[in-house]
Amino acid sequence: MVAVMIQGTGSNVGKSLLVAGLCRAARRRGLSVAPFKPQNMSNNAAVTADGGEIGRAQALQARACGLDPVTDMNPVLLKPETDTGAQVLLHGRPIARAQARDYATLKPRLLQGVLDSFRRLSAAHDLVIVEGAGSPAEVNLRPRDIANMGFARAAGVPVVLAGDIDRGGVIAQIVGTQAVIDADDAAMVRGFLINKFRGDPRLFDDGYAMIAQRTGWPGFGVIPWFADAHRLPAEDAVDLRASRGQGLHVVCLTLSRIANFDDLDPLAAEPGVRLTMLGPGRPIPGDADLVVIPGTKSTIGDLAFLRAQGWDIDLAAHRRRGGHVLGICGGFQMLGKVIDDPSGTDGTAGQVSGLGLLDVQTVMAPDKRVVQVSGQALGQPVRGYEIHMGRTTGPDCARPFGMMPEPDGAISADGRVMGSYLHGLFSDDRFRAAFLARMGAPSAPGYEAGVDQALDDLADHLETHMDVAGLLAVAR
Repeated sequence: MVAVMIQGTGSNVGKSLLVAGLCRAARRRGLSVAPFKPQNMSNNAAVTADGGEIGRAQALQARACGLDPVTDMNPVLLKPETDTGAQVLLHGRPIARAQARDYATLKPRLLQGVLDSFRRLSAAHDLVIVEGAGSPAEVNLRPRDIANMGFARAAGVPVVLAGDIDRGGVIAQIVGTQAVIDADDAAMVRGFLINKFRGDPRLFDDGYAMIAQRTGWPGFGVIPWFADAHRLPAEDAVDLRASRGQGLHVVCLTLSRIANFDDLDPLAAEPGVRLTMLGPGRPIPGDADLVVIPGTKSTIGDLAFLRAQGWDIDLAAHRRRGGHVLGICGGFQMLGKVIDDPSGTDGTAGQVSGLGLLDVQTVMAPDKRVVQVSGQALGQPVRGYEIHMGRTTGPDCARPFGMMPEPDGAISADGRVMGSYLHGLFSDDRFRAAFLARMGAPSAPGYEAGVDQALDDLADHLETHMDVAGLLAVAR
């Protein structure tokens, strides 16, 4: 097995982008390379060709490798449903709903699934680049860990530890990690990286040397902040960065269980669009042209959350002003008159009133539709994927949003309120241009090409500022 694992001193230290960049760099060296993350926690999921789910981060990393995503790249996916509970997916399929305190009982089964996936990827490729989750310094979780050192030790994969200097305290991050993990785990670490440096990296020379001296681990580089990260799809956390565009004001409601929020990334990249990710407690701006209700892991729960923010009142006012509304997946379900959950699939069994902006109703059901689709919408080709439970019907479905090839979604009689189950719909240049044209906004083509260029630029960035060859040699 030829593999190397990037672990972090904490969450959000940049592991996902580091792995994506290293995957592209290895591919450009002529290697057959695949990404792997044993366990991911995210409601931002991608659909594989065989109808499974993996984290969006691994889908982007697969793209960096020139591969279609497969479930083996992220064998365990946790999709949070409450503050303490999540749906557990193994090899792309749900196997349980578990509370955090009960999750450990599933670990032996999950670890075997993780190792099976890793062995299949290793057999099919020259190199596997593995991404950890959270931090190995969370030693209270170590006894049944499958995401960091538990996996590395079980699979015999060497580790490079990445620290985030932008947060401050990076010396303590790395030295402290070595201090708290056990000696056998520490022996798996072959070196360290410093990520997200702002300014002149030479100013950290003394700190870099101090880490190497105190840990005995070699350094593989100090990586400056990658300013073009905004050109890549959002990954495991809601990206609240300000849109760089001006013009059409699109407001996305940041729901408590928001899912697949990267649907909006192509709009954020448009110079003629100003995207606002609206946080809780803030009213919908009066100058909003389009309000998007995104996907969610808990439609009924997030409908209550939406109302608690007063957004239902704001949406009614927005509608009276002639504004547009788009609901995607769970957001589409919320736009209807009724959501009926007879078996408690989405939580507590019962029926709730929707926002009433579309004349449709949704009945929840335990069977989950997970599929890649393509077809036409607004007279243009469109492709994407569906991940949802429930079926929606009603008079406004006679005006479908698109044909995939079956009718999808609904549009109000005046055309200002739209709903669709299709995720990823804005990635296609032609559809995005047609959608924006309906609202009088221009569109710039080349979103998908821009993502590939950003992956190349990320690989160049890593090649310039770190010892890529040395790190890849660790795998051998």
